[in-house]
Amino acid sequence: MDIISVMDDSLSNKIAAGEVVERPASIVKELVENSIDAGSTSIEIALEEAGLTSIRVTDNGKGMSRHDAVLAFERHATSKISNEHDLFRIRTLGFRGEALASIASVSKVSLFTSDGETEGTEVQIDGGLLLKQSNAAFRKGTDMTVSQLFYNTPARLKYMKTIQTELGHTIDLVNRLALSHPQIAFKLSHHSQTVLHTSGSGDRRRVLTDIYGMAVARKMVPFSGGNADFKVDGYVTLPEMTRASKNYMTLIVNGRWVKSYPANQAVIDGLHTYLPIGRYPIAVINVETDPFLTDVNVHPSKQHIRMSKEGELFDLIKSSVRDAVKRSIIVPDAVKREPFKKMPSEQVTIWSDFRPAPTWKDREVEQEKTAVDQKESPIEQEESILETNLFEKKPLQAVYEPVKQEPGQADQPEQVMEVQEIVNDQEVPVPEINTTTETKEKRFPPLVPVGQVHGTYIVAQNEDGFYMIDQHAAQERIKYEFFRDKLSKVEEDERQMLLMPLIFHYSGDEMVKIEENLEALNEVGVFLEEFGPSSYTVKEYPAWFPAGEASTLIEELIEQVLSNRKTDIGKLREETAIMMSCKRSIKANHHLSIADMERLLNDLSIAENPYTCPHGRPVLIHFSTYEIEKMFKRVM
Repeated sequence: MDIISVMDDSLSNKIAAGEVVERPASIVKELVENSIDAGSTSIEIALEEAGLTSIRVTDNGKGMSRHDAVLAFERHATSKISNEHDLFRIRTLGFRGEALASIASVSKVSLFTSDGETEGTEVQIDGGLLLKQSNAAFRKGTDMTVSQLFYNTPARLKYMKTIQTELGHTIDLVNRLALSHPQIAFKLSHHSQTVLHTSGSGDRRRVLTDIYGMAVARKMVPFSGGNADFKVDGYVTLPEMTRASKNYMTLIVNGRWVKSYPANQAVIDGLHTYLPIGRYPIAVINVETDPFLTDVNVHPSKQHIRMSKEGELFDLIKSSVRDAVKRSIIVPDAVKREPFKKMPSEQVTIWSDFRPAPTWKDREVEQEKTAVDQKESPIEQEESILETNLFEKKPLQAVYEPVKQEPGQADQPEQVMEVQEIVNDQEVPVPEINTTTETKEKRFPPLVPVGQVHGTYIVAQNEDGFYMIDQHAAQERIKYEFFRDKLSKVEEDERQMLLMPLIFHYSGDEMVKIEENLEALNEVGVFLEEFGPSSYTVKEYPAWFPAGEASTLIEELIEQVLSNRKTDIGKLREETAIMMSCKRSIKANHHLSIADMERLLNDLSIAENPYTCPHGRPVLIHFSTYEIEKMFKRVM
């Protein structure tokens, strides 16, 4: 008895709709992508009940003839590809030829279109059945309305979320499409109220302003990079502007918005040690590459693609983001300025002339020029100094004792700060970090320490106002960069032999994992030798390991290797440097002398990134002179 039969078109289209049409946002995606492929410069999306009642998409693209307008709703009908070779050079967004047939099978569709050469066409379809095709007076372009979604598949309809949830999905989609095509003017409305309206000027930063507002856009910095296969550019927020979700990162490949966890992770890795734990940036990453290196035909909704040389691409994204953020000044201001009002669209072009704020070095040069030009008298100079220095009084001697110097000590080179910590009622010195401050460029202006708050935050001043510095985060950053550089190459002459070797015991399966990663452990200064069937011995370790904690540190490093499926040497070095820097940095409620504060600030000023600790927390906060005077009503 024969039991296999061919499904009719209506049934097969409804099954296909289960893959293509997940929710109203899915329909908006397919219709808008068709409009983009049609060369539109203006696309309007109007929704009723978040699209469950009605979705209308109107464009000014090239439109269709009557023959094409009817044929477009047939399954596997497409104008984008004609042979298998085209699959490897796809440059359009829609090409599978099943979207319109699937949409029409679970809704009611009304289409008006014209190619500008012949009379317009009207097509009416109900549940996949063609009800009407006729001439219609219509301008060049297409106007398609999809109504009563899932009216003939109630099981699908009952799984729709709330109106607010479905509307949120569509808004998110249109935002990403607008970022992908800044040259197109998008307008999204819900119940006749405008939700998003972009200008179509081609300026992606202007689109970011339309989506997120001026306050967020002004905290975004551009980045770019390229190699033989990829060209990358985009924008990313500074670490002070973050979100609790990774969903604010947008990847665009050859004009197509796609989802990619590795690309998002590349952006996060590029901001490593800049981002607070659990916080993520807003970013848009635009990638241009040869279509031959991409496979966009791996998912029915075309939201995921495969790419050749993905590792090279993600490394390029990571380095481009990191370089851009490192070039930016990211000392956060303590007092937030008044929120920027959203500017009219014709005025937002100010971002095309965006320039970073003048650096302290620029201000120093400008001040020197002004002094020479004006040639102030000694009295005028003294009055100017008194007006700018808000903290002239010295700290209380009862709290801050002067550092006593031994005879001849003043003639000795300045030593890096050695902070005493109390451990078991004894003072234990933190290992010194020998850095040469004379050869490194300072990353922020000289600061004069004036005291501490609660033995935790250093207060320092300069002509721009005053700064509060988290002393633990500051030394943690200094030590992190020191250990990171040391771990990049563990020299043999820096090793310290032990009088009594350390012994570590592990199970058989752990021994196998350790054996596989002996080289990685050697890279971070863990030199293991077999000592019996289930033990290792350590006879030496780098001399710059934190004193008194080598055994615990080595055990933690081995545990990191055991807990990871795949050991990445670079990541292991980073985690090791962070761990070691945190171990013995100054803690809260620890009072420092003025000399200790000066040395700490000097070391911090030449750090590669003095603005955040390795965990992404801010190191210093700026209170400008103007903001202080405003708080005390000296200026209005």
